[in-house]
Amino acid sequence: MAHIEAASPHTMNTYGRLPIALERGQGVRVWDVNGKEYLDALAGIAVNTLGHNHPKLVPALQDQVAKLIHVSNYYHVPNAEKLAAKLVELSGMTNVFFCSTGLEANEAALKLARKYGHDKGITHPKIVVYEKAFHGRSIATLSATGNTKIQQGFGPLVEGFVRVPVNDIESLKAATAGDKDVVAVFFETIQGEGGVNPMSLEYLQQVRALCDERDWLMMIDEVQCGMGRTGKWFAHQWAGIHADVMPLAKGLGSGVPIGAVVAGPKAAHIFQPGNHGTTFGGNPLAMRAGVETIRIMEEDGLLDNAARVGAHLQAGLGRALAGVAGVKEIRGRGLMVGVELDRPCGALTQICCDNGLLISVTADSVIRLLPALIMTPAEADELVERLAPLVKQFLAG
Repeated sequence: MAHIEAASPHTMNTYGRLPIALERGQGVRVWDVNGKEYLDALAGIAVNTLGHNHPKLVPALQDQVAKLIHVSNYYHVPNAEKLAAKLVELSGMTNVFFCSTGLEANEAALKLARKYGHDKGITHPKIVVYEKAFHGRSIATLSATGNTKIQQGFGPLVEGFVRVPVNDIESLKAATAGDKDVVAVFFETIQGEGGVNPMSLEYLQQVRALCDERDWLMMIDEVQCGMGRTGKWFAHQWAGIHADVMPLAKGLGSGVPIGAVVAGPKAAHIFQPGNHGTTFGGNPLAMRAGVETIRIMEEDGLLDNAARVGAHLQAGLGRALAGVAGVKEIRGRGLMVGVELDRPCGALTQICCDNGLLISVTADSVIRLLPALIMTPAEADELVERLAPLVKQFLAG
């Protein structure tokens, strides 16, 4: 039997890994190098949209690898135009920039907002961001993030951000009153790392109206909550609104690294040749992965599945944990679910792993569930059956 140490001798100690190494997967299940099976309720942190070893995705990727993996952005990539056209159709927006990660997509959005301000003659543009937000770990996205713990040791941070609480339109208005330098509002429809905190639909509509009134860009980070996870292509669509700028990544390639910034008419033509770029963005393999992921999602009805199975999962958790002292709230939308406890519960990641279940804990006290969008009601029931007793035991001490 292979023994896996939690720390690796040669990779940097950045992740606090669990002492297991995964070898293969099928659907919503994975197996480690010792043959132990796990129910995967994390899907690579909302990345493996189609689960593991999907019978429609794998042959398409194998076909692409045998043709072209990378060519550079000096040349057109046909699937990049195909994927961009599809994202435009699904979002009601107009143009797309491709990159490789959510951090890159968010960084590009921040650059877009700054250039939008400079083009209007604003020399020190400001962007409204939110408490508990998470947008990435580059210096700029870290500065936009609302988590002092992960900012410590990396100052000085980038200036030009105005921070407000979620779901409070009066706070947003007060924080920006009379400030002619504000150019954009930047937020996650449902905060992921911040604890699965949804923006209310009313608040989203109020922010859209304020952005229209003040000529701000409405920039919505859909990196974690987008790509069908909530039952619509993008979580802000539940509010019946359009974004001006929308970073995407994670689930867009179902495991192949891909990021995108989708822009509407207000922002689509801000970047001109030489303003921005990336080496790996839009490469043939990633673009094929994106095209095929969306095709399979449509063919297999995975948006409806995410909404239906997500509601089933939340209801099951509600029944199994009803009246349990220490369970504060079960919240989320579709297959993005958080179970908030009244105490730090990071130990549950290892406890669940020991019991054949992969989850994460975020914001110290929130169990975060992000299973693949192919999950069935029976698999959701199994998830509840495995998780609920472990939560009860943990809360009982």
